[in-house]
Amino acid sequence: MATADQLFQELLERIKQYHPSKDFSMLERAYALAADAHKEQKRKSGEPYVIHPLKVAYILAELELDMESIVAGILHDVIEDTNYSHDDIAKLFSEEVASLVDGVTKLGKLSYTTKEEIQAENYRKMFLAMAKDIRVILIKLADRLHNMRTLNYMTPEKQHEKAQETLDIYAPLAHRLGISKIRTEMEDLCFKYLNPEAYFDLAAKIEKKRVEREAFVQNIVTEVKSKMDEAGISGKIEGRSKHFFSIYKKMVNQNKTLDQIYDLFAVRAIVDSIKDCYAVLGIVHTMYTPMLGRFKDYIAMPKPNMYQSLHNTLIGPNGQPFEIQIRTWDMHRTSEYGIAAHWKYKEGKTGDTSEKTEEEKLVWLRQILEWQRDMSDNKEYLDTIKLDLNVFTTQVYAFTPQGRVVQLPKDSTPIDFAYMIHSAVGNKMVGARVNNRMVTIDYNIQNGDIVEIMTSQNSRGPSRDWLSLVKSSQARSKIKQWFKKEEKEDNILRGKEMLLSDMKKKGYASNDLLRPEWMELIMDKYDFKNWDSIMAAIGYGGIKEGQVVNRLIDEYLKEKRKKQTAEEILQDFEKTVDQKPIPKKKKSKSGIVVEGVGDVAVRFSKCCSPVPGDEIIGFVTRGRGVTIHRTDCVNIMNLSDDERGRLINAEWDSHYTHGDVLSASYLAEIRVIANDRTGLLFEISRLLADEDISVKGFNIRTTKDMLAIFNITLEIRTKDQLVRITKRIKSVKDVIDIERVTG
Repeated sequence: MATADQLFQELLERIKQYHPSKDFSMLERAYALAADAHKEQKRKSGEPYVIHPLKVAYILAELELDMESIVAGILHDVIEDTNYSHDDIAKLFSEEVASLVDGVTKLGKLSYTTKEEIQAENYRKMFLAMAKDIRVILIKLADRLHNMRTLNYMTPEKQHEKAQETLDIYAPLAHRLGISKIRTEMEDLCFKYLNPEAYFDLAAKIEKKRVEREAFVQNIVTEVKSKMDEAGISGKIEGRSKHFFSIYKKMVNQNKTLDQIYDLFAVRAIVDSIKDCYAVLGIVHTMYTPMLGRFKDYIAMPKPNMYQSLHNTLIGPNGQPFEIQIRTWDMHRTSEYGIAAHWKYKEGKTGDTSEKTEEEKLVWLRQILEWQRDMSDNKEYLDTIKLDLNVFTTQVYAFTPQGRVVQLPKDSTPIDFAYMIHSAVGNKMVGARVNNRMVTIDYNIQNGDIVEIMTSQNSRGPSRDWLSLVKSSQARSKIKQWFKKEEKEDNILRGKEMLLSDMKKKGYASNDLLRPEWMELIMDKYDFKNWDSIMAAIGYGGIKEGQVVNRLIDEYLKEKRKKQTAEEILQDFEKTVDQKPIPKKKKSKSGIVVEGVGDVAVRFSKCCSPVPGDEIIGFVTRGRGVTIHRTDCVNIMNLSDDERGRLINAEWDSHYTHGDVLSASYLAEIRVIANDRTGLLFEISRLLADEDISVKGFNIRTTKDMLAIFNITLEIRTKDQLVRITKRIKSVKDVIDIERVTG
């Protein structure tokens, strides 16, 4: 295993391959700071923690990023895990580096109630930081990739959790940014931990025929290269291996065997110009038969992540299909590194990209930021992010009547198309034509369709039914945003009605729950500036009214419990069991008279087992009536001040204390301490039998100093009877002490 110093030297050598400067002092200072800041920390693998940021920095160097990005990669955990602050990093390096590090830092110091909220807030901050500087996500992706490479040191539960999150968010995000170099490795690692059986089975099957496949591909490479040389086209031809997860996904989604995956055999041609790309396409079409419907021109119609290439599937020797990809060197670099490939290093300047079109290529990022403003519900936000990142992998391409290409998720409708053009077009849409024919608004747009959106200034706006028809996150977000803005007053009124209705259904009046201090808590929780905004959010479906009412009820009950007397608690209890108060001092069935109540449901505490004749007190238990304790019970004596408010006077009915009701019996526990000897147990048992006492429990233990301790649970009628029994037991030879058990 390489040491940290060796890894740092490897990092410098990799940077020197593309970096124009010889001044690496900032990198050296970053390494020194990280090594010192993390010196007491270890990874799960047992290696020094500083190894991780160095490996992250190396991944960034492989993407050929600028110096500030790599320095931030080395320092990316310093703010989160050590005593260094944003200001410290800014002073020691630059505000640019500090902002990059802060953008990657998780929200570990903020308090959220659920894991889902923590995850959502981390994503919110990450996307916001991306909007300011796209390099933030490149560092985050490098960080996650190295964590996935070392996932074997985690527990199985943690492995599954991290792999699922990576597959849901980070791998699709790398795909969105066009960084296939990171995306493919992430997906294969996720596949390995989420479905290891299928992963290793597929790996074994591929390895079994590896030599045969390599020979097949090499034969095609040689033939195509020879024809290119004859045509005077310079370039590189190479075989391409498809990564495991992509193969597995096709096998599952298309219900195919491994031998039926056509692009398992792949050839890639890289040439100097776009003209040469189409020339090579012509050459291979004269050599092999193209498969119908398999040609894709991503040069004329690039993917949203900037990917460009010509794709086609051809029938090779012996009837075996194979895929060919044809692209220029610039296209190839973009395919591997995505947006990182457009990061032009500028000595002494910030890392702004030199191409103005970069902002246009990240329109989806602006959409995400709009969702952040519009969605207060974290679950909805997470679901929308995951949906948008994953539907990106299955796109259809349609055209406006003017020939503009519009990329949409599969099965998109004309509504999706309209909102992709502009939100104003979607809001005023009244119909659509596809290929000059009128279609319904739920029509599924196909590749190559020419879509014309019909609008009217008299349109009242979108329908709520559209939300169930659209497939794109952008359209869904824009429709919700329209209802939020255009119907704000209606939403406020609707929200108030829904809130009051839910309160009434749960048995509460508005003046019970709508107190300013509790309303303030709700506004803080959901991050709204005023109560009308909360009502509007309920009205348009952004928040469920039940969530708000339940929170208000919680606050109401907390307040009520603080002020409620024992008698009031009892009255609430009586209502729940449909009891009517019985006049004070009326003869009771339980043998207990509770002050101000009379006969009420009582339970005798097991901690002190009161019997007639003991001084007693009642403790009101919500929903269970009154529990009777002895006044000398340890639990009663140790009550808090708040709990003492729930004590209530109680006494034995005189009939019970004077033995008038001989059928009533009570449990009492005594503890006998004696010198251990043979026959002691027999003598105590015979004494209890002589008294006609029923023994309900008997536990004996001996101590190191030869003492015998008996815990005996007896069924008795009065305290006088208990006193008589304890005196007789105490007179037994070798008995040292006897006591009532309490608490």
